[in-house]
Amino acid sequence: MPVSHPDALKGPEQVPKLNFSESSGPAEGGVSQGAQALAGLALLGSLAACGGGESTDTALSARVAVEPLATQAPPTVAEAGRFLTQATPGYSAADLSAVVAMGYTAWLNKQFALARSQSHCDWLNAHGYNAASNIFSTAGLDNTIWRKLISSGDPLRQRMVLALSEICVVSVLGVNSSWRQYAVAHYLDLLEANAFGNYRKLLQDISLSPAMGSYLTFRGSAKANPKTGSEPDENYARELMQLFTIGLVQLNADGSVKTHANGTALETYTQADVSGLARVFTGWNVDVTGLTTPYPADFQQRPMVSVASQYETGSKTFLGKTIAAGTPAMDALNQALDTLFQHPNLPPFISRQLIQRLVTSNPSPAYVARVSAVFANNGAGVRGDLQAVLKAILLDTEARSATTAAQPTYGKLREPVMRFLAWARAYRASSATGTWAVGDLSDPATRLGQSPMRSGSVFNFFRPGYVPPGTALASQGLVGPEFQMANESSVAGYVNYMQRMVTGSGAGDLTPDYSSLLRLAADAAALVAEINRVLAGGQLSAQTLSLIQAAVTTLPSSNQPNALRRIQAALTLVLASPEFIVQK
Repeated sequence: MPVSHPDALKGPEQVPKLNFSESSGPAEGGVSQGAQALAGLALLGSLAACGGGESTDTALSARVAVEPLATQAPPTVAEAGRFLTQATPGYSAADLSAVVAMGYTAWLNKQFALARSQSHCDWLNAHGYNAASNIFSTAGLDNTIWRKLISSGDPLRQRMVLALSEICVVSVLGVNSSWRQYAVAHYLDLLEANAFGNYRKLLQDISLSPAMGSYLTFRGSAKANPKTGSEPDENYARELMQLFTIGLVQLNADGSVKTHANGTALETYTQADVSGLARVFTGWNVDVTGLTTPYPADFQQRPMVSVASQYETGSKTFLGKTIAAGTPAMDALNQALDTLFQHPNLPPFISRQLIQRLVTSNPSPAYVARVSAVFANNGAGVRGDLQAVLKAILLDTEARSATTAAQPTYGKLREPVMRFLAWARAYRASSATGTWAVGDLSDPATRLGQSPMRSGSVFNFFRPGYVPPGTALASQGLVGPEFQMANESSVAGYVNYMQRMVTGSGAGDLTPDYSSLLRLAADAAALVAEINRVLAGGQLSAQTLSLIQAAVTTLPSSNQPNALRRIQAALTLVLASPEFIVQK
């Protein structure tokens, strides 16, 4: 059951001292020690790159605005790389060329127009995962997740799905029902269907999804029983407000906190509001109409329905709203969601988190305000238009400005999953068997320490307001959400795992295509420059390029096996470098 407490994912008390042993990973190709040497700098280097030493020019940030689309010059290769790093889970050389040729807006519009590819649930069915033997397993879930994230032709949608999945969290670890892989697969299908839609529709769909009903335990919640003393389950009501809509404290349109006269924050809701809203979420359960036990996987793909005998028909009061007694269950749910959707906190609360997921951990108040304004009104009087919000985030001057990106406080730590996907998409990794058998990558010691839809709690893998203690970020009052996953074990585990994947000795059946690099292998400088262009978005400094080039030059390239080892060494060192690990 998910833990309902904001400190459920406490981070380490301090940034650990890294201590790699020579035996901590494979030495094939002679790159393990070199990769670990760079990895040893990665955590500390990431801290410096995200918030070291200098203060940002917030006045400059506050003055910039979304540049008129008509005045935007065609992007350079480096600019296109930064854009795709923010807008996709990873990109190939062909994707880079497309943005350079089309420009940002045309590329975005093309992505918005793409039809969705085969759904997660349909893929599970097509591959036989609905067999009775899988009823109490997660079989197939990781497979279809990696399939989409690595190979789907709509990378913008997949990036938005990842971002939304880390805001409106469901984890298969907390879905306690049969066919839980289908419950989570269907939840992902809902996120995908709404990724470019309206946030109000998204709230409706996730509130009726069996996955959310099970994960946040309101499936089967019944009205109060005076005889037994039982009360409605409050889990979803609380997290719906705290995490999915309005947050804990009242916000201005720029995301800054409203305060009392004494400086303390104004809260958004009370326990009474939680209890009142929880009455709305009584009587909801899975729809098994026409099905016989044991139920097939289909029921996890149906919206939940109201069970009249368990629904609280009395009045429900929360956030100053009273839903009249006798209001039907679906009408009450709609009124509740409308109340939350119209709350002034919603635009800045969700906008800031989306900026954090896609662009930078510490957006300026002006950036948040501009995106929040689009969330509140897309220009045509529509609130919650995620397509407009996404475009506002990615085209804002603060996202596109090289001057802003150069500020030491700008940027974010790439999540381990995003680093992995950057490699997989850059070199068009494919599944030889078609099963995408990558598996669960949650183990921080031997894999990534993160695997989609496997968060340890409803508070995601990391909190949006997490501050790494005892760091330059903390001293400047900045946040570093992804650092909550960074520790001695996860830093070493990531590098060793990526080395295995790059060299083909990792788990799973992924096969990368290094044909574009083989022709450059004899020229170490050209090889490293090409990897920087496609994999690292041009972010590596001349010093880092020189360091990696010198290491690669020590390896022979006299034949194809040797050339391949050179490529693998170069890739591993880039993937371990602080300037790749920090997204600017």
